[in-house]
Amino acid sequence: MNFLNFSKANCKNCYKCLRYCPVKAIQIKNEQATIIEERCIGCGQCMRICPQDARKVKSDIKNVKRVLNANRKVVVSIAPSFSAAFDVDNPLKIIRGLELLGFNNIEETAIGAQIVTELYRDFIKENNLKNIITTSCPSSCYLIEKYFPSLIDYTIPVVSPMLAHGKLIKKKYGMDSFVVFIGPCTAKKIESDNFQHKGVIDAVLNFEEILEWFEDEKIYLNNLTPKEFDNSSDINSLKYPLKGGVIGNLLQGEFKEKYSLITVDGIEECMQVFESLQNNTLENVVVEAHVCTGSCIGGAAMPKEENDFYKKKLRVSKYISDKNSAIEDNAETNIKNDYEIKDFIKKMYDRSYFKEEVSEEKITKVLNEMGKYAKIDELNCGACGYDSCRKKAIAIIEGMAEKNMCLPYMRSKAESLKNIIFENSPNAIILMDNELNIIEFNPSAEKFFGVESSKIKFKPISKLLDDEIFYRVKMDKKNIYRQKVYYDKYNKVVLQNILYLEKQNVVLSIMVDATMEESNKKELNRVKEQTIDAAQSVIEKQMRVAQEIASLLGETTAETKVILTKLKNISNGEMGEL
Repeated sequence: MNFLNFSKANCKNCYKCLRYCPVKAIQIKNEQATIIEERCIGCGQCMRICPQDARKVKSDIKNVKRVLNANRKVVVSIAPSFSAAFDVDNPLKIIRGLELLGFNNIEETAIGAQIVTELYRDFIKENNLKNIITTSCPSSCYLIEKYFPSLIDYTIPVVSPMLAHGKLIKKKYGMDSFVVFIGPCTAKKIESDNFQHKGVIDAVLNFEEILEWFEDEKIYLNNLTPKEFDNSSDINSLKYPLKGGVIGNLLQGEFKEKYSLITVDGIEECMQVFESLQNNTLENVVVEAHVCTGSCIGGAAMPKEENDFYKKKLRVSKYISDKNSAIEDNAETNIKNDYEIKDFIKKMYDRSYFKEEVSEEKITKVLNEMGKYAKIDELNCGACGYDSCRKKAIAIIEGMAEKNMCLPYMRSKAESLKNIIFENSPNAIILMDNELNIIEFNPSAEKFFGVESSKIKFKPISKLLDDEIFYRVKMDKKNIYRQKVYYDKYNKVVLQNILYLEKQNVVLSIMVDATMEESNKKELNRVKEQTIDAAQSVIEKQMRVAQEIASLLGETTAETKVILTKLKNISNGEMGEL
């Protein structure tokens, strides 16, 4: 099940998520970031730093609300980092707020941490290992399983405090009770679904989700009265969210003399110490590993508003101090009789994924396609999210990245295309700065104005043309398109486009030489006039011929009429004589 991913609509190809993911579990395909589950360790750091908030985290809120409305027995296990997560004057007001959301039974997850600490001690005493790694942080466990499986034998096979507490809750309230864990960790959502302990934790909500729920219900924490937990842990277990809080009081006596304690936080730091262990450069160490910087109070699911790490650290320390003052007997509570050790054992597995060997020939081919033909071309700038161009090339071959993620490559490609257009455009292109000094002058402009670029660049446009129209466009911010102008100085007719690019604060002029077109128009008009004159002449001649024919026809008709009349009269005279 994919618990973490990115929403497709918001990804802006900034590659920030990839830069923050040391295990490179993020695939960029078709310009969209996607988390590849088999590579992911669930730390959620990519979710936390995404500038577009393109996060898609599986939420159990609807299911929890449904169960609450069904009046089932719902029990909350809240992580000890809760006191750092909300801006409240008394952390116990958060417990009252949860009660108002409908939760009636609320306990500290640190109760589970108390069991984990006891089991850690027993394991260290009973096993003579060269090195030991704690397993309270699920992401550090996934990091070992997927990327350092050779270290599995060093890990303590004990569940996390969340699972330990969940098992106690099920035993105390009944297996049909519904257990909700609330904390700062995205990996807990994945851990709760693990087949070894599935059903122990029924839902996982993070502090961000709870804060949104408070806001939706208009619950203002500082207006509430504090409420005590239904069940609390000892003081030492409350230190788990702080760096060193897991192993701070873990080793005693001869074991403390045998082992050195190492606490690391942050994925890169964890990877470095794991590499040291893998390379056998460390011996007799107990390593407390947390992938979140600052341990749990730096968790990816802490509310974004609470981003002051040291403020959060002080809140946890103060909560522990206040609670310590309120307890008369601070001796650790031994609760071993309340559980069976076998119920809290977990097994780590080699979950490393197969990576096909990539040939040098393929790597070189991809590097060449990105314009990197020699070592000097490999800038290793890291803008794409990979530490080196070579690693980026391998990622492309594996289908995890795309060539256009290389910003120097894309810039070179864009500049090359720009230069091709600029150098080969048939139009005169002039770029002017805010003072109307020429900063770019293409070859067509050189030909148009009869001046070399080197001799006119960085000089005012007024050296070539009247600058009044350019000044007006800059001041009015009203662009001019296809304005026909005749420049008698150059005997040119142009269609000029003048644009003010406000963001860049420059004026761009593109001039289309229309001189030939205008000359052709004049020639065409001359031919048209000659044709019309010739046609008019023909018409007039035809009219004259018609008139002459008509005149001749008229004369012959009159003569015919006279002759016929005479013949008629003669005929009539002859008839009369008879």
